Amino acid sequence: SLFVTFWTSVPYLYLPTSIPLPFFSFSFVPDSQHVATVTNPLPAAFSDLLPHFLVEPDDVYIVKNKPVTLTCRSTPATQIYFKCNGEWVHQDDHLIERTVDPATGLPVMQVMIDISRQQVEKIFGLEDYWCQCVAWSTTGTQKSQKAYVRIAYLRKNFEEEPLGKEVALDQEVLLRCHPPEGVPTAEVEWLKNEEVIDPSADPNYHVTADHNLIIKQARLADTGNYTCVAKNIVARRRSSSASVTVYVNGGWSTWTGWSACSATCGRGWQKRTRSCTNPTPLNGGTSCEGQSVQKSACTATCPVDGGWSEWSKWSACGADCTAWRSRECTQPVPGTGGKDCQGLDLQSQNCTSELCPQSKFSCLSVSRPTASGPEDVALYVGIVAVALCLLLLLIVVVLVYRRKKEGLDADVADSSILTTGFQPVGIKPTKPGVWNSHLLTIQPDLTTTTSSYQGSLRSRHEITGKFSVTNGPLLDPLPNGSHTLHNGKLPSDPAEFMNRLSAQSYFKTLPRDTANTSYGTFNFLGGRLTIPNTGVSLLIPPEAIPRGKIYEIYLTVQRKEDVRLPLAGCQTLLSPVVSCGPPGVMLTRPVILSMDHCSDASPENWTMRLKKQSYEGTWEDVLQVGEELPSDPYYCQLEAETCRIFTEQLGRFALVGESLSMVAAKRLKLLLFAPAYCTTLEYSIRVYCMDDTQDVLKEVMQMEKQLGGRLIDEPQVLLFKDSYHNLRLSIHDMPRAHWRSKLLAAYQEIPFYHIWSGSQRSLHCTFTLERLSLSTCELTCQLCVWQVEGEGQSFSIDINIAKVLCPSLAGPSAFQIPYLIRQKICSSLDAPCPHGADWRLLAQRLKLERHLNFFACKASPTSVILDLWEAQHFHSGNLNQLAAVMAEIGKQEAMIFLVTDGEC
Repeated sequence: SLFVTFWTSVPYLYLPTSIPLPFFSFSFVPDSQHVATVTNPLPAAFSDLLPHFLVEPDDVYIVKNKPVTLTCRSTPATQIYFKCNGEWVHQDDHLIERTVDPATGLPVMQVMIDISRQQVEKIFGLEDYWCQCVAWSTTGTQKSQKAYVRIAYLRKNFEEEPLGKEVALDQEVLLRCHPPEGVPTAEVEWLKNEEVIDPSADPNYHVTADHNLIIKQARLADTGNYTCVAKNIVARRRSSSASVTVYVNGGWSTWTGWSACSATCGRGWQKRTRSCTNPTPLNGGTSCEGQSVQKSACTATCPVDGGWSEWSKWSACGADCTAWRSRECTQPVPGTGGKDCQGLDLQSQNCTSELCPQSKFSCLSVSRPTASGPEDVALYVGIVAVALCLLLLLIVVVLVYRRKKEGLDADVADSSILTTGFQPVGIKPTKPGVWNSHLLTIQPDLTTTTSSYQGSLRSRHEITGKFSVTNGPLLDPLPNGSHTLHNGKLPSDPAEFMNRLSAQSYFKTLPRDTANTSYGTFNFLGGRLTIPNTGVSLLIPPEAIPRGKIYEIYLTVQRKEDVRLPLAGCQTLLSPVVSCGPPGVMLTRPVILSMDHCSDASPENWTMRLKKQSYEGTWEDVLQVGEELPSDPYYCQLEAETCRIFTEQLGRFALVGESLSMVAAKRLKLLLFAPAYCTTLEYSIRVYCMDDTQDVLKEVMQMEKQLGGRLIDEPQVLLFKDSYHNLRLSIHDMPRAHWRSKLLAAYQEIPFYHIWSGSQRSLHCTFTLERLSLSTCELTCQLCVWQVEGEGQSFSIDINIAKVLCPSLAGPSAFQIPYLIRQKICSSLDAPCPHGADWRLLAQRLKLERHLNFFACKASPTSVILDLWEAQHFHSGNLNQLAAVMAEIGKQEAMIFLVTDGEC
């Protein structure tokens, strides 16, 4: 045994207080020396060695509630103990194994301890939990490295999830992913359509150090659903899938060669074409802008038929008793494939007389078969003369017809016979200078002046489909026809009218269905066109059409897929695309086109422009709302949900807005449809998110009617901001005992640009539900709609169908103010009044004073003010209000409130 002697000068032996005393045995000898005996002495050859660690404890993680084990092995060592967070672990918690190294003969000691989750949680939040072991030998001690013990976890929610995107071909795509917090730090991998992405195998993918996925150049094959996956030793978490759509914008092919001239003689047309196939638009990419067909005028050289010259004089009588004459095919000479002259170029006749050197009996009676005698010559001359007369008569008829056709207005019938049906009733007051009050209650009855005309007016079904781009349609007079005019409106077949319009090159984009089109025939009395349930109407004021002219005018709402409106940047379509025409008709004053818009009530957040399509098909900015000049041919009055456009030119119009900030918003209308009857377990709910304009509502209602759907709640309005965030929809609070959702995701999304552009039609999401029993007939749930990173909203949706309006009204029945009363008001208020009781006061009382500059530049300001009142208050206008305003001004026209509305 090894003895350690303590001299009397050493008062005590210092040992760690926590180490139990049984490690040493003490014996006292008579010389008063203190000796400590080691229980496991080392061989004398190794007594001077320090402990050496063969195994040191490593960092470990506690998963859930499973304890972890720390191991320490050292040689040579007499004792090994663990110290955790500065405190010695009790000896009973150590598991000790002793062996001998066969190579060196040194003793090897291994000690293990278990650490539980509760031990670590006691100091959670103060510092990391650590342990290290200390080994003793007779020479000294050694400490191992510190091993840290941490509780492993991985939170459920990602700090940032990838968002779906629509990108152009070859564009770079960045999908962000910030994994949930965890210990140890989570590893991240990306899935495409549930397959792991390996950037080493496909260099087009790159995962950054902060776990974002970059697609360097988007390919069509990169379209798919991308998911970010985070995992550590505890759990595996998946982000929501981000849909990436790679679209291809269309490109024009090269132009084909010019076709042959359409005319074989004279002026014609030739065309060339190109197609949107270089490349073909894919996955929602934009179609090509511009024309696919170009036309050019051409002139084809006409063939010249040959013509005979005059006959020469007869030759002298020859020896054969025959005289000759000739002609040539030189007037004109045939050319360019023209026909040669038909007939004989040489003619002969018998010339028997005393000049003949031979006896007349020796002469041949017929030398040529064409002229056998004077009688035949006279017959042929007569036939030729008749043919020439007929030819001249035919030429004269053709020239007269062409001149008559060119002289007529190609679109307007100017005839006293046609205008007899439009003369106002002449009513004289009972006393000169006195305006009878009862006349204010009477509308002119134009039916009393209806005239029937037998003769030269062509029936409507015989009118050709030809239209000119300069004027309205022409009612060509033809014989053996009759027609009756009533209040300036001609009856017509809607399908026949639309066929005539769509047959023309300029109108090929007009729809053939009459549901979105209204038309009528108008004269100087004016009128109104309305497309039911669309909010679109056209007011034609009196005197807008020149007297003596009759125009057949149409009004239509274009389908969005038929019109490619170029939009750039933050621009969005705020109104329907409306066509009125025919373009180019002559108007003496502005008409008023009314249509809905879907911008919010904050015009300071927008720059709005009125666009008009030119004859060539390109869209041009013709007006910036709020910066109109009184002298401009266009003027726009913007209201909360409606814009009214004053225009002196008909054509195709649209209101386009450009947001000035991210707070700019457009109004969306949310509609909820479901099947009227359900005989299966599945039940589908369709939620439409569309622009808040009546024309789109009408289109969706018609489509759902064909699908058998019914509106199950009232339409609601949502403000959609220009924040580049998608719209999310989800259904909550379903009775789980009776219903369940068949959707895999918790919500559905509509991409931002699909909504903001305004060019997508019928945007909707379908929620497919399943009832657990056919006997379940009730469903209560909550629809939540919100813009990502915006405020969430819940909606209940109903339907409220407005009454159907008359599509076409012509003449006085289209207005609330009678024509005679209107003239009286205009003559009374147009003249400036020193006391201010003129049209300016009328505009002020009707709250239209901000348009005074526009009214002032018109020949009759009062008439334009009344036009605007008619456009604003049709079917809802209160004549009593207008009468009260007139009474305040001091005018006797206040009795107009007794006038009743016109009927369709």
